[in-house]
Amino acid sequence: MFDKLMKDRYGGDQLTLVLLLASVILTLVGRLTKISVLGLLSYLPLGYAAYRMLSKDIEKRRLENYKFSILISPIYGKYKGIQNKFKERKTYKYFKCPACNSELKVPKGKGKIKITCPKCGDKFEGRT
Repeated sequence: MFDKLMKDRYGGDQLTLVLLLASVILTLVGRLTKISVLGLLSYLPLGYAAYRMLSKDIEKRRLENYKFSILISPIYGKYKGIQNKFKERKTYKYFKCPACNSELKVPKGKGKIKITCPKCGDKFEGRT
């Protein structure tokens, strides 16, 4: 039965998940703060998520998700950078070049070393 309902429909994607998450957050905040308007507003992203999932205009939904992905990619990139730094915190130390502000990754445990920025060629000292 569910297969028949979803045949030729778009289904879920990243934008749909964010809309569902926004709905849940609005509902929780509305319940905790006892602001009933937030509870009512939580139905808007929920309804739009359901509309997107059941839509038969697949190309239009793909385009919406593509635009959303482009919009969210800088935030996702920053998150991934922080996550990688956290994973590598025991083996690498990060420095900022004083000249061009680019971030440099240097192995830990080398003591006081001279660091050369690959972008601008500036040299500075740092302790790893």
